[in-house]
Amino acid sequence: MIELQERPAETKSGTHDTILEARNVRVVFGNGVRAVDGISLQIYRGETIGIVGESGCGKSTLGRTLCMLQTPTHGSVVLNGSTISNMKGRRLREARKNLQMVFQDPYSSLNPRQRAGDIISEPLLLTGVDKRQRQARAHELLDLVAIGASGYSRFPREFSGGQRQRIGIARSLAANPEVVICDEPVSALDVSVQAQIVNLLVSLQRKLNLTYVFISHDLAVVRQMATRVAVMYLGRIVEIASADSIFTTPRHPYTAALLSAVPAMPSSSRKPRRIPLAGDPPSPMRIPSGCRFQTRCWLRETLDSPEICSAIDPTLSGAGDHQSACHFQHHVDARRGA
Repeated sequence: MIELQERPAETKSGTHDTILEARNVRVVFGNGVRAVDGISLQIYRGETIGIVGESGCGKSTLGRTLCMLQTPTHGSVVLNGSTISNMKGRRLREARKNLQMVFQDPYSSLNPRQRAGDIISEPLLLTGVDKRQRQARAHELLDLVAIGASGYSRFPREFSGGQRQRIGIARSLAANPEVVICDEPVSALDVSVQAQIVNLLVSLQRKLNLTYVFISHDLAVVRQMATRVAVMYLGRIVEIASADSIFTTPRHPYTAALLSAVPAMPSSSRKPRRIPLAGDPPSPMRIPSGCRFQTRCWLRETLDSPEICSAIDPTLSGAGDHQSACHFQHHVDARRGA
């Protein structure tokens, strides 16, 4: 087992510089599924923001929308002050140089008919860089991700899963982006290989001053990577705070339930009781009235007057940078250890 490196330092309050922003973004598919349902999110330069939640909560759709691989149904995506969700054609391609993505599956995300060097340099081909410069950049990136120049002419089938993901990471860096969106980048890999890839991402962030959006369902990996965490449920962000605050003092009952399922959280002085979640999340085609978590909420069952939960949809609120969409957020931490 390879030991994970220490995660980056927390983003300090008062030094926020927004590089990427979602403004009331909605993504509704043709069958009526509200995959992303009114998310506003600021991503700060140099941070790693973790996006977590159960499968189907909309986190991958949010990531694809931030990268403009998915067009928002409503709202806008802003990169460095420019609204890229209104751009098309050449203008959008130019903007995308600063915004790249690492995909979940290192097997299906690489073209099996292309050699590694061509895969890595393809983003430069699309922006008009000449062949000699593309080749030089590909060799540089192969060294940067610890594969080496000998991998330039090899096909994806000749690499292991971890090496393929390194090629995917190298491709995402070809155009010198400022923001990299990592969509479950280690979930398809063995545990020891996951640690290697996480360490590589941390190292690259420090060397290249990257900003990461790190999407994952694995809270242990997110704890190592993220400086800030946003928790998604049924298309919405229900809690957002620094990683330390989320993992030590969650203020949403859904977050508390997720954390209780993690075998060991080294940052916590006590192990809270296991909080089971009843049933499956509701369909995003039939979102409950009031709080969208109220049909599975363990905290609601402990309250004397929970009627507000089914009557009013809570919005993100709270003191400072720790925001939670729960009417009874200050009861969460006290009762999760009961």
